[in-house]
Amino acid sequence: MTDLAFRDHGTGTPLLLLHAFPLHGGMYRAQLDGALGTARVLAPDLPGFGDSPAPFGEPSLDAWADRLAELLDATGLGKAVVGGISMGGYLAMAFARRHPERLAGLLLADTKASTDQPAALANRERIAAAVLARNSVALLREERLEESLLGSESTPELVREVRALIGAASPAGVAWAQRAMAGRVDSFDTLAGLRVPAAVVVGEHDALTPVADAEELAQALPDAELTVIPGVGHLTALEAPAAFNAAVTALLRRV
Repeated sequence: MTDLAFRDHGTGTPLLLLHAFPLHGGMYRAQLDGALGTARVLAPDLPGFGDSPAPFGEPSLDAWADRLAELLDATGLGKAVVGGISMGGYLAMAFARRHPERLAGLLLADTKASTDQPAALANRERIAAAVLARNSVALLREERLEESLLGSESTPELVREVRALIGAASPAGVAWAQRAMAGRVDSFDTLAGLRVPAAVVVGEHDALTPVADAEELAQALPDAELTVIPGVGHLTALEAPAAFNAAVTALLRRV
């Protein structure tokens, strides 16, 4: 059993897509509409985001990785291609470390394997403490988070969509996720030990996890293909769905 809300569409190779912070699984609308062909796409809302209940326990990506294994159990899946964008990529790497036997392939988009620097750690705690103190995620709107997530050429419609996705987050989910990401471990050794096909995707203008981070991921993985999508920022699946889907489809064929 699982209490995670999730979308489940299509048939074929199982693909578990994990969303970016602080969005929810609905960000994968262009992957859930059948565009990936023969794939069964699952896109959960992580605890405290979208329609999933608030998180519990000490913040830890490992705890979330174990809950994803429970989701695979609940849907009758032994293995899946697992991947995500940004925070979803961090979680995919945690899943690869804790449940490598259930990994059929790995998709890492707009993310990195290294840990945070002190300034980033301090900012995560600032945000976590503030949203809990105010019992509101209004801070994310006030700081115009969507502008750092999207490339400069994003349409007004896409900006509004991302704002709406952010608005569905809960203060508990935002704080828990920030502290879980702050506590994550370096994943380079995990990636080097994998023996499954992998894809690394990054937006050319991603300012949060730039192309250099993606190149490090691709170099660490024994069997990876790197795709740099021109003209977009941090949310490649939303900003350039056709190019993103082409990279994912190529990975599914290799799996």
